[in-house]
Amino acid sequence: MARKFLYFVATMIVLAIAALLAYRLFGTDMIRMAMVPRARFEAQREAPRNIYARKILWLARPDKPGNPALWTPPGFTPAQRGTGAAIFFIHPTSYINRDHWNAPIDDPETNARAELFLRGQASAFNEAGDIWAPRYRQATFGAFLTSATESERALALAYGDVSAAFDRFLKEVGPTRPIILAGHSQGGAHLTRLLRDRIATDPTLRARIVAAYVVGWPVSRTTDLPRMGLPECRAADQTGCMLSWESFAEPADPSLIVDAYDATIGFDGRPRKGTPIVCTNPLTGTADAAAPATANLGTLVPAADLATATMAVGSVPARCADRGFLLIGDGPNLGPYVLPGNNYHVYDYSLFWANVRADANRRLKAFAQ
Repeated sequence: MARKFLYFVATMIVLAIAALLAYRLFGTDMIRMAMVPRARFEAQREAPRNIYARKILWLARPDKPGNPALWTPPGFTPAQRGTGAAIFFIHPTSYINRDHWNAPIDDPETNARAELFLRGQASAFNEAGDIWAPRYRQATFGAFLTSATESERALALAYGDVSAAFDRFLKEVGPTRPIILAGHSQGGAHLTRLLRDRIATDPTLRARIVAAYVVGWPVSRTTDLPRMGLPECRAADQTGCMLSWESFAEPADPSLIVDAYDATIGFDGRPRKGTPIVCTNPLTGTADAAAPATANLGTLVPAADLATATMAVGSVPARCADRGFLLIGDGPNLGPYVLPGNNYHVYDYSLFWANVRADANRRLKAFAQ
């Protein structure tokens, strides 16, 4: 198993290098040709509302043996089970196959990648409470590279699973426990819908939200935020609010994100084109802020085999700039997965892992007072 995993890592590195070269030579059209499924969307049954009572459908939950979300680097420990908040984490895209628009729920490689994301991302919250992270029939990576109707249907199917999992999460954690919501990339997209559909419409549930971390997905201050039920976090100890950022080294070229974002319609039915994007500086926990590298409590630096990681303190600055993108200076060497345009999307949590941890703990403490 270890050898197979190393083969997977090596293959991903080669693919990343090839993708970067293809992008520079042929642009986004080449990537779309390589990643967007050619098959028709396969209609599937909507997830039954009680299906997430099955423990096997959770990548992480408090009673799961070998829970990947409990991983910590040296010097950090998770909270005692049953204490603090209940944390609902929606993992990013880990299905890159173009054979289907949605991932099979039991695909072993997809779930193995998702567990890696939980170790590097959801683990930042494990001192604040118990983490729940569902498997779901996520849309494939290529669904985000096209405006085809199949893409919308794939995302809708994935969100249906997330919504069903959230129902079970609420039942499991009880009616009074504080809640932290978090996600990344595709997980962040589903979280925006969850906020709009479930949190904004339920005052009792909204009152239990410590904070929502919508990371790696753009949120329009003008057309989205007013419909999501929570304001953006303006103070470091504010509760019942939302944080969001997208990380770029400099010189940054976020044109791929901007072009796609500007072509979409916001939650209020108006175009998102030209509207500002919510930017929280994770080093300060505040909006539209700048902070030097000395404010960074620890960047998670993965080993080459992704099996371990170390903390680099004070190595990465951050400042909100332009339309709401988070700029990090030259950018550290965290691995081969920096995307075109100096986009550190894969490392949105890793860059500020210790600060995210401190942020969640600080807001939870303020919530309890």
